[in-house]
Formats: sequence, C-alpha cells, structure tokens
Amino acid sequence: QLQASGGGLVQAGGSLRLSCAASGRAVSDYAMGWFRQAPGKEREFVAAISWSGGGRLSYADSVKGRFTISRDNAKNTVYLQMNSLKPEDTAVYYCAAGRPGGRRIVDYAYWGQGTQVTVSS
Repeated sequence: QLQASGGGLVQAGGSLRLSCAASGRAVSDYAMGWFRQAPGKEREFVAAISWSGGGRLSYADSVKGRFTISRDNAKNTVYLQMNSLKPEDTAVYYCAAGRPGGRRIVDYAYWGQGTQVTVSS
C-alpha cells in the first residue's frame, strides 16, 4: 500500500514537499516514482529513485533542477521536494512502486492515491 500526502495550494515560486509512505510489502527491490496528471492531460513521469545501491535518480526535463526526489529506507518513505513551483505544475501527483529505471506508467505495478497540488499565479 502506498500513501501519498503533502499536496496543497501554493503561490508560484513557492515550495511543497510530498511524501509517499509504503507499507505491507517489501519495497527493497522496487524503484519508487512520482507521476502527475493535470486536468485533460495524460499522466506523466516526474521523478524516480531506486531503493538499492546508490539510489539512482531520474527526472523529467520539466522539473529538473527544481524538484528533488529522496528516500528514507528506515521509514519506507519517498519524498518529492518541489521548489520554484509554476502554475503548470498544477496536477494530481501519484507515487508508484515498480521496476528500477522505469519512466513509463507500465513500469510501475503499484500505485498510491493521488494528492492534489495547485500552484496559483
């Protein structure tokens, strides 16, 4: 089970930190990812981090340099720190567990409920 939290309303230029707590499964072999879906648009990849090794990171070009994904293995929790938010970042954000290195929806087998992020201009 994946539980996402931390969404909200923020002004452009502001910051939010999303959390995704995993429970009920051994997640050590999974990568964890964040996706987002804006109204009327397809769900898209945002960022991912592997659990094992050095925690390989991957970001969508649209968020690179502004968003940071991190993990706390002891808490089985993944975070998405979002800085310099823009109105176009407004979306429902989903966390997911899946295949290391994956950036596609089909690479992720387990999904949490979404958390709404709204960035006002």
